[in-house]
Amino acid sequence: MEVVMNAEGLVEGLVEVVLPGKVEPEGLRIRHGAVPTAGPGQVLVRMEATGVSFAEQQMRRGRYYDQPAFPFVPGYDLVGTVLATGEGVQPGLTGTRVAALLKVGGWASHVLVDAADVVEVPDGIGAAQAETLVVNGITAWQMLHRKARVRAGGTVLVHGANGGVGSVLVQLARAAGVKVIGTASARHHEALAEKGVVPVDYRTEDVVTRVRELAPGGVDAVFDHVGGRSVVDSWHLLAPGGTLVSYGSASTRDDEGSKQWPVLKLLGRVWLWNALPNRRRAYFFNVWAGRALARNRFRARLRTDLTQVFAAFRRGDVTAEIAAQLPLTRAAEAMRLAESGTVAGKVVLNP
Repeated sequence: MEVVMNAEGLVEGLVEVVLPGKVEPEGLRIRHGAVPTAGPGQVLVRMEATGVSFAEQQMRRGRYYDQPAFPFVPGYDLVGTVLATGEGVQPGLTGTRVAALLKVGGWASHVLVDAADVVEVPDGIGAAQAETLVVNGITAWQMLHRKARVRAGGTVLVHGANGGVGSVLVQLARAAGVKVIGTASARHHEALAEKGVVPVDYRTEDVVTRVRELAPGGVDAVFDHVGGRSVVDSWHLLAPGGTLVSYGSASTRDDEGSKQWPVLKLLGRVWLWNALPNRRRAYFFNVWAGRALARNRFRARLRTDLTQVFAAFRRGDVTAEIAAQLPLTRAAEAMRLAESGTVAGKVVLNP
């Protein structure tokens, strides 16, 4: 056991949230234990901010494509300060604020992370601000700049433009000189218009008809997290040479049955569309793609892209959309809030 003192000189213990199985948010459990010790190549991070993403919402339903077996500690990403370093790690990392993409494990007061997986957070960015930009920022940046590669003057359609990924994506696109059409419910339209987005109400308007009015020749890219029928409509809205980036299947969140089937169906459609001689491209985006086969390249790309997102924030190109901040022990309430569809931005958990 590693003895860790806080600023007041009191011994700290580990606090973590456990997802025991397919439960309602109130079924989450709080577990206490000893603070772990950093092993070779690891750093011990005291969490300052983690968050509730769509992945955790799927995981509690047992619907995330490759989630671990229950029970486990959720938490897709985190921001915190390095308390200790393991063998083979530069001791100078101690005291540094870092961000990390984890997939699971972030909903804890102290987390062990491979040192090669942490990215330093620049001065001037708060922990909660940085947290909103980790998984959402990496996803948005890579889809826009590595997959779609839309040039200035182009037009894109972003579904869920007020959401965690969507809100970062529309700002990055506008900063790149791209026209953005964004779907959202009416209460978010004013905020989207202030960002230079042309809003479309997916609840009261026919999205396909409205987008065709706004972009008669089609759009250069569509970013679709909805899946199902939406992704088919998105494909047909593309201009020649356009790109569809599908990155989820939110429409199947509450479905029963195989959690793999919606993703496999999407992959099948993507393969078929790309096989057709139609001058359009389709991708199913997975932020973890390439990690198993080329881990060092994956880490370098992630570090580069998150650094770019942090730089965009410091320039004012991107804002930190914090919907609410709640203590870790109120994770159930945070998840309820995130799932309510009533907030814009990220629900953040603090220790």
